[in-house]
Amino acid sequence: MELWDIYDEHREKTGRTHERGIPVKEGDYHLVVHVWIVNDKGEFLIQKRQPWKEGWPNMWDGSAAGSAVVGDSSKVAAIRETKEELGVDLDMSKGEILFTIKFSSGFEDIWLVRQNVNMKDIKLEYEEVSDARWASEKQIKQMIGQGEFIAFNYIDKFFEMVTSNIKKPIFPSEVSIKN
Repeated sequence: MELWDIYDEHREKTGRTHERGIPVKEGDYHLVVHVWIVNDKGEFLIQKRQPWKEGWPNMWDGSAAGSAVVGDSSKVAAIRETKEELGVDLDMSKGEILFTIKFSSGFEDIWLVRQNVNMKDIKLEYEEVSDARWASEKQIKQMIGQGEFIAFNYIDKFFEMVTSNIKKPIFPSEVSIKN
């Protein structure tokens, strides 16, 4: 049995939990992470979902994704899901949340991790993942056009952000004023 923390509409934990497989009540939200690993060549590590997997069976997807379980932060969930699905230890010093999508029953953090991964080190989780490989932005867009890759509505903005020079936003607590 997998349990999720329940959040309110402002992404504050409510102190309640939810059991996976039961529909989420209206007004309750859970946390989901989607990890995209990009190497120094600008290629993305993608995975193919098993044909029996619920939701987009037999489709190519980003590097890893899944729901945060009770007690997980977004970062911890990203690390756990990537390790479970691909056997990869993420270097989170090279990772950042590019943006968050609020959907009908949750918040999805889109992570980008700049990391070279040797394909020999990949260990696929048989229950969920049938294959993994590196693909360029162009290849991923072609796969979307051919109906082989999940057609995320954010994909163009995602690729734009990956290749831009935009850095993480600076928050007031991170700024020091020197006279």
